[in-house]
Amino acid sequence: MNANIVTGDEGVSVKEADLPGRRIKTESIAGQGSDSNTRNVDHEKQRKIYELVEAVGQYSQRAPLAAPNTIQAGGAGGQITIGEALEATAMTAGQKPVEWSDAAAIQAAEVRATGRTNIVPGGVAAAAQSAATLNARATKDEEKTKLADILADATSKLPADKPATRRDAEGVTGAEMRNDPFLTTHPTGVAASVAAAARLNQINSNEMPK
Repeated sequence: MNANIVTGDEGVSVKEADLPGRRIKTESIAGQGSDSNTRNVDHEKQRKIYELVEAVGQYSQRAPLAAPNTIQAGGAGGQITIGEALEATAMTAGQKPVEWSDAAAIQAAEVRATGRTNIVPGGVAAAAQSAATLNARATKDEEKTKLADILADATSKLPADKPATRRDAEGVTGAEMRNDPFLTTHPTGVAASVAAAARLNQINSNEMPK
């Protein structure tokens, strides 16, 4: 998978990322917004999400999964949160209709991110469950709610968030598998993103000065 940034006129930056079978392209305009600190935070979040998208793309092309040290860690950047992993899923598997396995994985991710045992009203888990219910009744794919519709701005819908850990990844993976008719996980879905985030966080932790 390849990712690159091109800066054009008027500070417009274009980010392209290649995943198996498709290319993801986003644009951002420098100077938008009045708070430079907010812009810096958004830029850092984008960097982490693209790093995660690239990692998911690399892992999904290997069987079994590659050892963590085959992925380049992000250096001194902050840890990737569960919310950011959910937003990365909107890019890696955004056009996938939401199914019960996805809703279960999203709920497990939300619970671990927030520390709550109940679903957050109006949050990503509630939206995913509603989408899975409606999609089960829909007859055409174009009528179904996609993962991108639910997860595109996931971090803003979580009242709390935390860096993804191996235990979080195991919990989300288990939830997705238990609710899948074939007891599997989607190669670029929610569990894959959280697992890749946990791997990258572990790499970054190991590389920090002792």
